[in-house]
Amino acid sequence: MEQPLVSIITPVYNGVSYLAECIESVLAQDFNNWEYVLVNNRSTDNSLEIAQQYARRDPRIRIVNNDDFLPVMENLNHTFRQISPDSKYCKVIHADDWMFPECISRMVEIAENNTTVGIVNSYFLDDDIVRPEGIPYTDQVINGRELCRDYLLHTHSKFGSPSNILIKSELIRQRSEPYDPTNIHSDHGLCLDILKDHDMGFVHQVLTFSRRHEQSQTNLVAYKYGTFILGRIKNLEKYGAFYLSSGEFNNRMGQLVEIYHKNIAHKQLFGRSPKVLAFHRNEMKKLHIDIDKWKLFKYMLADIFALRRNFLALKNRMF
Repeated sequence: MEQPLVSIITPVYNGVSYLAECIESVLAQDFNNWEYVLVNNRSTDNSLEIAQQYARRDPRIRIVNNDDFLPVMENLNHTFRQISPDSKYCKVIHADDWMFPECISRMVEIAENNTTVGIVNSYFLDDDIVRPEGIPYTDQVINGRELCRDYLLHTHSKFGSPSNILIKSELIRQRSEPYDPTNIHSDHGLCLDILKDHDMGFVHQVLTFSRRHEQSQTNLVAYKYGTFILGRIKNLEKYGAFYLSSGEFNNRMGQLVEIYHKNIAHKQLFGRSPKVLAFHRNEMKKLHIDIDKWKLFKYMLADIFALRRNFLALKNRMF
């Protein structure tokens, strides 16, 4: 049977350390009907030259060189807009990640065999840990609404990493901004949006590798500013009313705000700058939620007492 066209896209900014490995993983796919678009976001290293070398070798590789540097989420949306109008599926692979050879073929197989599926996911290596957890081996198609309710009501996620999902291209074309520019964790928001009307396919096989390193976007922004719970709160605020009852929404929002205060207190106690706290005050103000200074004080005090208990316990063991 004729293979459907898959648009594979990679946003690149100073990716010289890992870009060649990423591109090689695309070339190694056992699925052949793809185009590969590399979007260079004004890299200052040799990323563009590496991409050009591969483009000269394979006509399926196309390079888009941005005229201006774009912020992360805006560049991701710009990258999505580069997919072919003829493609049936879209596959993101970030420049520091890579795919196993069967990735595209196995994901496309699930999508082609199940018309309700809008997103296909699989197991992936998160550095050296296999994720996600908790998906029954018998499930190849997971109800979209049930999956999103589970995400919003609990802290775990079965959506995987941005490099780990295949999406129907028509669902990307329907959205002028697939990723919310105000939320660095809006890859989950895109899943919540698509799964309103579709299901998720799942391949029970490790198909991608997501790398953790000091220069990754996760480390540079998410860990530095502690944005994970903030991203959860933003996704709950935006999609909670669709998936949850008002009681479930209010209860979950209260839980997340409490966790949020605990995390900020911990980060402030252990040396994060006032700039980080100012960032969080500004973000929460946009959501009409005030950061409670007494809660911060309570959790900082709890951290101090915990440190003291641990120190005394260690001292007793030593002496």
